[in-house]
Amino acid sequence: MTAAAPAAGGDTAQAFQVDLRGVVDLLARHLYSGPRVYVRELLQNAVDAVTARRAHEPEAPGSVRFRALDGGGLEIVDTGVGLTPDEARELLATVGRSSKRDLELGVGRAEFLGQFGIGLLSAFMVADRIELESRSAVHRDAPGVRWVGHADGTYDLTVLPRTADEPVGSTVRLAPRQDMDHWLEPATVATLAQEFGALLPLDVAVEVPVGADGRAWRRVTEPAPPWRASYPDDAARAQALARYCERTLGFTPLTHLDLEVPLVGLTGVAFVLPAAVPPGGGGTHRVHLKRMLLGDRVTGLLPDWAFWVRCVVDADGLRPTASREQLYDDEALLVARDSLAAQVRDWTLATLRSGSALARELVATHHLAIRSLALVDDEMLDLATQVLPFETTDGPLTLTEVAAQAGTVVHTTSVEEYRRVAPVARAQGLLVVNAGYVYDADLLGRLAGRRGWDVRPLRAADVAQVLDPVEPERELALLDALAAASAALRDLDCEVVVRRFAPADLPAVLLQDRDDEHRRDVARTVGAADDLWGGVLAGLTGDAAPAARRLVLNDTNPTVRRLLVGTGRPDVVAAGLRSMYVTAVLLAGEPLRAHDAATMTAAMTVLLDAGLGTSGSGPTDDEEER
Repeated sequence: MTAAAPAAGGDTAQAFQVDLRGVVDLLARHLYSGPRVYVRELLQNAVDAVTARRAHEPEAPGSVRFRALDGGGLEIVDTGVGLTPDEARELLATVGRSSKRDLELGVGRAEFLGQFGIGLLSAFMVADRIELESRSAVHRDAPGVRWVGHADGTYDLTVLPRTADEPVGSTVRLAPRQDMDHWLEPATVATLAQEFGALLPLDVAVEVPVGADGRAWRRVTEPAPPWRASYPDDAARAQALARYCERTLGFTPLTHLDLEVPLVGLTGVAFVLPAAVPPGGGGTHRVHLKRMLLGDRVTGLLPDWAFWVRCVVDADGLRPTASREQLYDDEALLVARDSLAAQVRDWTLATLRSGSALARELVATHHLAIRSLALVDDEMLDLATQVLPFETTDGPLTLTEVAAQAGTVVHTTSVEEYRRVAPVARAQGLLVVNAGYVYDADLLGRLAGRRGWDVRPLRAADVAQVLDPVEPERELALLDALAAASAALRDLDCEVVVRRFAPADLPAVLLQDRDDEHRRDVARTVGAADDLWGGVLAGLTGDAAPAARRLVLNDTNPTVRRLLVGTGRPDVVAAGLRSMYVTAVLLAGEPLRAHDAATMTAAMTVLLDAGLGTSGSGPTDDEEER
């Protein structure tokens, strides 16, 4: 299809020649998610046509019928406004052009869903031939029209005689492509029509097989959206919404909350997931625009922290993207998102404050979501300190309970650090919070800046001060042993000290101070820097940085006491200390690095040699014979 017109200077302007099949393939691959959307596009055309007719005839019937054709193919009949021959030429002769019939088909008007030309064009994704017969409901004297389009870009337009008793509206017939005939089968069409159009305010039905040779019309639309339907009482409504959630979203909700944003004509319901999901593991929702399904994985409707609810909504004032499968990110969506977020937040606060069984279940299931919201909301942060349980050395406690017991909320910043100090802290009555899980350290850091709260990370000195020093005589007797022990662990960047603490069956605990680690990092940088910057950085380090870690030996443990008196075999003592170091690393829950594994293997070799009386070599031939 080409057109030419004279241009300035006598040149002739030539129009592009369009390969319709190439355009259709482009739409299928890059605009639409797949061939299945052709049903949605044809439904949109039918709904817009009925809406346009009702602007002239408010009581006009609104029905859409999908019927399989004998020999293959699909027929779609609507009771819409129909077309005159002139309107058909304008809408269908030029690909994608839908500009003149604003009054009849409402292009650019809020009550209409799409564009007729593009919607019909989408059927070429599954059809080689599209036939449209239409008779206008507005211009009753106008003749009918038959338009036949082919995948090669050609079309035929025929004016049909018109009689008074002929029904108005449009009939579309699709002849399937050879590799796409399954998309036109009645069962597939019924499934897609129900998915996309279940909430449409029209009578939409699909003819499906019944028995061996029978056929029956199966209605796929509901009288009203489930959240707007009438029910005997609240319990019946809750059960109906739960069944709807199971049917459409695939889970039984913990509960639900109603949603409404009048400014954009949005109504709907948010379903609370029955099981925890990881942060960022959700955030998709089922969205209808003017009761036509936009998509069941629409993003951007709620902020990231609300990942624990799934919404089903219908809106009149939101705009779809070009593919009509996501929402256009504009001011209307921003208004809707802010309002929906406020409604979810207010419901969450009210539920948690109620102290009900639902509140307890909400905390148990979705504590991560509450923590996430507390990071950005002061009111939720205050409430979170009262309802959220934290792992502590005194069992699960809220932060309010921790502050009441200890005054200062002392916390670790990693699970490994907590596991390292928890046995000793628990035995000595030191209350420590494990903030190594997602959101916890950030939440406590935010709480530290609020009035009335004393919150700080755990320091090595906090643990050291609850460990009992050994008697002076014992400390004096161990000077040489401790010096040898520190020398044995020097290559592991670990210092050895001796204390007395419970439980007695714990031989050693590994402590690491973040401040000391920082000073060591600076010291390493000083060593690698040039003279100028090395001198500047050296002034920042102050005294020489201590070892990065301290292996605190428990002098009440029998194994430790035997090890510290083994001066006759310094190699065995060193091996015992190094294996004890690796054991402390494992008890802290830290991953065993290659260097640690090699250290343990070497230590075990020395200990086995000492215990078996060998020098590390294998048995001799005579020994093997004996």
